[in-house]
Amino acid sequence: MNVKTGDVVELDVNGEAVTALVLLATPEAVILDPCDGTMPLVFRPEHLGEVRVFDPAV
Repeated sequence: MNVKTGDVVELDVNGEAVTALVLLATPEAVILDPCDGTMPLVFRPEHLGEVRVFDPAV
């Protein structure tokens, strides 16, 4: 798994790119807050697919 708690990530959900904050990242689950007023998203790490992690240094 390439994400950790506190990361800002972009991933594809139902064919759309979604930017979200990683609220919790464990081997069992990843909880993402899309910060758009919708409910947090919960994934098993193996179901995340392609995740792009934003680099805070850039």
